[in-house]
Amino acid sequence: MLKIEHLVKRHGPRTVLDRVAFEARPGRVTAFLGPNGAGKSSTLRILLGLDRADEGRALVGGQPYRSLRDPLRTLGSMLDGSGAHRSRTARNHLSWVARSNGISQRRVDQVLEQVGLTASARTRVGRYSLGMGQRLGLACALLGEPEALVLDEPVNGLDPEGIRWIRGLLRAHADHGGTVLLSSHFMGEVADIADDLVVISGGRVVADGTLADVTHRYDTLEDAFFALTSDGQGTVR
Repeated sequence: MLKIEHLVKRHGPRTVLDRVAFEARPGRVTAFLGPNGAGKSSTLRILLGLDRADEGRALVGGQPYRSLRDPLRTLGSMLDGSGAHRSRTARNHLSWVARSNGISQRRVDQVLEQVGLTASARTRVGRYSLGMGQRLGLACALLGEPEALVLDEPVNGLDPEGIRWIRGLLRAHADHGGTVLLSSHFMGEVADIADDLVVISGGRVVADGTLADVTHRYDTLEDAFFALTSDGQGTVR
């Protein structure tokens, strides 16, 4: 389980996160939705130990991420694309990550095939399209065969076929007992796979529940999102 407990984060006088709290549970896809600047990435960065909260805490299986003995085998993540240097090839990047975490090189070949990058594994990352970079980031997240996946805007740059593919992959991961936390500001990409929704706006959680619970008063997920994140005058908070 991924547990976010009353996170507060401030940048100077501005409060970025205001007591943000929710859970992402095993066997379920949790969609973490909000407009740009709502606090999604700040929350995920704290969860992954990349930033510190002023108050509250974020736990992975009951522990802070930095306390995990084998982090890649517990939680795979993708923030800001692939994270690979433009001059490296996909194979080199994944091989380096694998060696640093005690993961076999055989697993590198497996994830390259899984994400559809085998044919371009020896191409420098700088020549990759945005969608190919996203696939490489996902390959890195999958490398340790983790129990949980945390992905920030994973379909950005993917074509319709790629979007369908990643939906299927994430759904299968959850159906086999894994935990999926998927951050996005696009409604269409999560409506078909999400079990639970957490909606954040202006640094605060404004809705948290099952897909049906959050959307039952609205015609569509898009309508629910707009109603929950706007200020009543059509301006997104």
